[in-house]
Amino acid sequence: MNRLNLDHLKAFADVVELGSFSAAADRLNLTQPAVSLQVRQLERRLGTALVERVGRKARPTAAGMELLRHAARIDAAVQEALEAVARQSEGVMGTVRIGTGATACIFLLPALLQSLRQRHPRLEIVITTGNTGEIARAVEDNRLDLALVTMPVSSRSLEIEPVFEDPFMVIAPPHTRLPAPASPAALADLPLLLFEPGGSPTTGLRKQACRRVR
Repeated sequence: MNRLNLDHLKAFADVVELGSFSAAADRLNLTQPAVSLQVRQLERRLGTALVERVGRKARPTAAGMELLRHAARIDAAVQEALEAVARQSEGVMGTVRIGTGATACIFLLPALLQSLRQRHPRLEIVITTGNTGEIARAVEDNRLDLALVTMPVSSRSLEIEPVFEDPFMVIAPPHTRLPAPASPAALADLPLLLFEPGGSPTTGLRKQACRRVR
């Protein structure tokens, strides 16, 4: 497959536009023999003459005219690619898919997302909510990039990093016999109020007596 040298293509296009090898050389900051060589190399690559002299002017041949029809689109495509790469190098951009539960989405993510938006305004963030099991499976299936969940997760295919522990207080009537140690499993069958320091009392039963944010 023949591959075009972009420098050769640019030299050819300038020669045709200006009607002169020397004028094209001035524009490209090259010598006239260097421009002539680039055009000859392009002609050898394509196996046909692209430029002919008509009087003192350089004119495109029929094959040259055909190539010119594509040259503008090729130049535009190259410029678009260069601009796209430049945008990437200027900062973080793209799409990040985050999965989380309702609790984390309401109480934990807003401040984090605000900070992230301020630091990387061109980053698109997509939030998906669900229970811990669903979110973990979505990360495993590559439907999500990362997750912030409030229940333990165990999987060999996931990299799990504890963020912090969320402390709870158990509030019970006087003289209530509480098991020792007061593990979630041991407290599961007791009617209790769960109180998160700094928050408000909420009714809680079963294994919600203690939780760890992961």
